[in-house]
Formats: sequence, structure tokens, C-alpha cells
Amino acid sequence: MAIKTNGFVDGSLPEELMQILVTLASTWEDVNDPNYIQVKRLSGAMTNEVFQILWPNDKNDLNRKVLVRIYGEGVEVFFNRDDEIRTFESLSHHGQGPRLLGRFSDGRVEEFLHARTLTAEDLRDPEISSLIAAKMREFHGLDMPGTKTVILWNRLRRWLRKAKSLCSLADIKEYGLDTLDDEIQLLEKELTQDDQEIGFCHNDLQYGNIMMDEETKLVTLIDYEYASYNPIAYDLANHFSEMAANYHTDQPHILDYTKYPDEEERRRFVVAYLNSSGDDICDSEVDSLLQNAEKYSLANHIFWGLWGIISAYVNNIDFDYKEYARQRFQQYWLRKPQLLGPFAVPRDDCENGF
Repeated sequence: MAIKTNGFVDGSLPEELMQILVTLASTWEDVNDPNYIQVKRLSGAMTNEVFQILWPNDKNDLNRKVLVRIYGEGVEVFFNRDDEIRTFESLSHHGQGPRLLGRFSDGRVEEFLHARTLTAEDLRDPEISSLIAAKMREFHGLDMPGTKTVILWNRLRRWLRKAKSLCSLADIKEYGLDTLDDEIQLLEKELTQDDQEIGFCHNDLQYGNIMMDEETKLVTLIDYEYASYNPIAYDLANHFSEMAANYHTDQPHILDYTKYPDEEERRRFVVAYLNSSGDDICDSEVDSLLQNAEKYSLANHIFWGLWGIISAYVNNIDFDYKEYARQRFQQYWLRKPQLLGPFAVPRDDCENGF
């Protein structure tokens, strides 16, 4: 199911969803007609379709908005929807993110946060970046239900099996999927440390999943489909990698790695992240987290590369998933020798394949 309405409608949404919306609006005294709503599609989503629902009223009260999320097709391969809902509800109990207002078979209704969604440029603002770092540290420290062990490596292997099952032999060769079992094993061995810090990670901290109240400067993280316990260095790596993206252009799949944050910018973020806990930090602690985050960027490239390949087969959203995947794998093979040392030689057909 997809909502294609744009503008004012009167009872034309799917019945199950409409019933939830009308019930909600009926509790608000200033809504003249709970059945009379405005639907606006929000851009930038790549897994789900997201819509703003507005009830007009005499006062033009902005509080009379909710957000409707329509689940993308085939996304159950990436995460368990019931687990994601439990995460959503648990985070709400922790005072994080929007409240869950209702569920229907193809999606859910969420509280509309009256805050600004960040832009790609916002991530480069030192003040905003520091606020994001502090919020990420808070998020990592949450005590969430479920297993508190690292799921990254098992998830990568599961996604790789799925990608291979969907792809033709030509695609498997073109994207180097036949080599990734060994690469995942290598990364797990090289990056896993006994003393690494594990936290509850967002795992998809791109600018569109960060909101900020302009008056209070309160930062809120949203969209928890991929959230799980992982090394905190991996979450930092993901955030840094997302600085190469701008999903609100004519070619949202194109990544510009000249915009990847340099060492000074990454160091400033790590210092803000560690300082936000209130503990004394030393240079060696900063250096260690910086280095680990860079190495975990390799795992992050495989993660989103596989996501792109699978999404190309299961998702109908207008986004060039395969080209996105190609760029991610290309970065993996480019950066691997630089980050893991001279022994890590790219595979023989890397240059031709990418």
C-alpha cells in the first residue's frame, strides 16, 4: 500500500489508517472535521514512505499534525518489524524520539515532532556537530531490552547470503559478492577487541534521522529500524560516512567522498562525544576511538553496500540502489589497504570491477 494523495482529502485514505487518524483527531476540540485532512509526502526516505498528516483548524495550530510511516516492501530481510516497534516504544519510555500513536497493517502513526530535520550542511556546523555527538553518547548509554551483544557480523553474513540469493551470477561477480565472506571474517578478526566499548547504536545516523529544536537546541534521533547493540566506534564510523551523502539532490544516490570529514573534524566530534559524559579524557582515549572508527568504516561500507544490492531487488522507491552499492564497495576496496596495512591487498579484479 502507498498513499499517493497530495493536498486536502476527505476520507480517501485506507480505511484502517483513516480510522486511527479520525479517532486521534476526535480528541482535539479545535479540529472542525476529523475526516478532513491534508496529506504531504516527505522526501528523503529510502526504506519507508513517510507522510505528514495535518488537520486544518481556525487557529492553524501546528500541534494538529502526525506522521504516518508506510513500511517499505521487502524490508523484513533487513530487520524484524516487531523488534523495531519494541525498540521504538522502549525509546519513547526513555524520553527519546516521538511517541507511537497507532499501528496498522502496513505502517504506523507517530507523534509529529515540531523540530527541524537537519540538512547535509548542518553536519559540518561545529556547534550542531557537538550537539549530535553528545546526543549520540547519551543514546549509546541507554539500557535497552534484548541481547546486548554485537550483532554486526551476523547481520552482515545474513545480508550477504540474501544478496547472493537475489543476484544473478553476473551481478555476484560484478559487485564482488563472492569475496565478501572472507572479507567479513577478516574484519571481524581485525576489528574486534576485548576492551571495545559496546553501546546501543543507531546504526543509521544520517542527517535526515536527526532533528533539532531551534529554540532549545534539543537534538532528537529518529528512525530506529537498524538500531542494535554494536561497538560505538561503528556508529561513529557510520555517521562520518554519511557526511559524503546528500539525499535531497537530483541524484540522491551519488556519494561525494571529498566531503568525508578530515581528521581535525573527526577529532573535534570525538572530543565532544567523550567530553559529554563529564569524565576526564586523555589524548590516547581520543586517538584510540578515532582509529577504531576509521577501521569500522570498512564494515560500514560492506553493510550499506549489501543493503543497496538487496534493496534494488525488494524496494520500489525511486533510488539507484545498485549504483549506491557500487560506490560503497569501491570505497571499501580503496580504503582497506590504507586502514589495515600493506598485507590487505585489494582483490585482483577490483580495478576493473569498480
